[in-house]
Amino acid sequence: MRGLLRQFLSTAFVSTALVAGLLLGAGSAAHAHDIPGRVAVLAYVEPQDDQLLVLVRVPMESLTEIDFPTRGPGYIDLARADAALEDAARLYLVAGLEFFADGKALGNGKLLRTRFAAGDDRSFVDFAEALALVRGPRLADSEEIYWKQGWLDVLIAYPLAQPATRISMDAQLQRLGEETQTVLHFVPPNSPERVFSYVGAPGRIELDPGFWNATARFVGLGFSHILSGIDHLLFLFCLIVVARSVWALVPVITAFTLAHSITLVSAALSLTPTALWFPPLIETLIALSILYMACENILGPQASRRWMIVFAFGLIHGFGFSFILADRMQFAGSHLLSSLLAFNVGVELGQLLVLCLLVPVLRLFFKYLPSERVGVVLLSAFAAHSAWHWFTERSTQLLEYRWQAPVLDAAFLAAAMRWGMVLIASAAVLWGLGELFGRLGTSRRAGITPGHLDDSVGRSR
Repeated sequence: MRGLLRQFLSTAFVSTALVAGLLLGAGSAAHAHDIPGRVAVLAYVEPQDDQLLVLVRVPMESLTEIDFPTRGPGYIDLARADAALEDAARLYLVAGLEFFADGKALGNGKLLRTRFAAGDDRSFVDFAEALALVRGPRLADSEEIYWKQGWLDVLIAYPLAQPATRISMDAQLQRLGEETQTVLHFVPPNSPERVFSYVGAPGRIELDPGFWNATARFVGLGFSHILSGIDHLLFLFCLIVVARSVWALVPVITAFTLAHSITLVSAALSLTPTALWFPPLIETLIALSILYMACENILGPQASRRWMIVFAFGLIHGFGFSFILADRMQFAGSHLLSSLLAFNVGVELGQLLVLCLLVPVLRLFFKYLPSERVGVVLLSAFAAHSAWHWFTERSTQLLEYRWQAPVLDAAFLAAAMRWGMVLIASAAVLWGLGELFGRLGTSRRAGITPGHLDDSVGRSR
C-alpha cells in the first residue's frame, strides 16, 4: 500500500513539474513576442513614370517575430543586422501592402533598401528627405542603440506599365500592434500632397479618388452606418410603432431627414464645437430622444405636433452621424461636397430599407393582437427600457468632463455667429415644413389627395 502511495505521489509530482514547465515556457515565449499596444506608422507614396515608390517607417519594437542580432546589454549589432532587417521588412510590410493602379493589382513589391534609424531621428519629414535618408549610408557599426529604441525604414518599388491616373492601396498592418495608427502621405506628380490618417485597416483606399468612386464609397458608408447604429434604428422604430402607413410616416420621416441633413452639413463645414464634452453630450441626447419618443407613444402621441419634435431630435441625430463622417472625409479626395451628399443618400437608403422591412412586420404583428393599444405600449416600453440604460450610462460619462465657462473673445463670437446661421437655417426649414404639411393636410381634407391611407396615429382599430 505504501509503495502504491509513493508511486502515486511521485507520478503526481512529475506531472505537476511538467505542466508547470510547459506553462512557464509558454509564458516566457508569449513574453518574448509581446505585441505593443499602440504603434505609429509613417508612409510616403509617390507614383513616377515607370514605378511606384513607397517609403515606410515603423518602430522596431513592433517587429516582435524577428530575432535581431544584439551585443552587450541589448544594443543592435548593425554589422550583422541587414538580413534580419530585410526579413522584417518582407514579413511585415511587403506582405502587408497591396497597391493598385487604375484598378489593377501591381503584384508584389520589390524591396530596394532597408535601414535602421535611431529613435531620435527626425529625418522622415517629407518624401525627398526620407528617400535621401534611406538611400544614404547606414549607421556606423559602433553605434550603441537598444534595438527596440529605433526605427526600421524601408523603400519598396512597384512596377508601373504606364503612368497611372488612379492609385489605391490596401494595407494590412494590424500585426504590428494591437492598435496601428498610420499617417500616409500621397505625393502625386502634379498635385498637392494629400495626407491620410487612420487606425487599423480601413480597407481599400483610393489615394486620389474619382467622382464615382468617392460617391459609391460614401453611399455605402452611410448605408452601413444607419444599419449598424442601434440607437438610430430604435428611434425609427419608435416612429413606426404608432404610424404604420405611408401617409402618416411622410411628415415625421421628412422632418427627421431634413433636420439631420442640416447638422450633418454643418459638422462637415466645421461649425460644431470642438470641446471634448460635445460628442458625449450628443450621445446622451440621442438616448434621451429615444426615451422621450417611447414615453410619448405610451402616453399617447399628438399627430399634429409630432413631426416638430422629430425635427428637433433629428438635429441631434445629425451630429451623431457626423462623428463617423468626420474621420472618413479624408477619403473623399477633392469631392467633399458630393461625398457628403452621398453619405446622406446612403443614410436615407438605409432608413428606407428599415421602413420597408418593419412596416409590414409590425402590421402583421398588430393584426393578431386583440388590442392595438396594448401592442404599442409593450413595444414602446421595450424601447424605453433600452434607452433608459443608455441614457444613465452616457450621462454618467458626460458628468466626468470638466465644464468651463467660455471665454468671450473674437473666436467665441465667430463661433456664435456660425451657430446662429445654423439656427436660422433650421428655423427656415421648420417654417417651410409647416407650410407644406399644412397645405397637404388642407388638400387631403378637401378630398384632393387620392387613396384611403390611415393617418390616425395611435388610434385603436
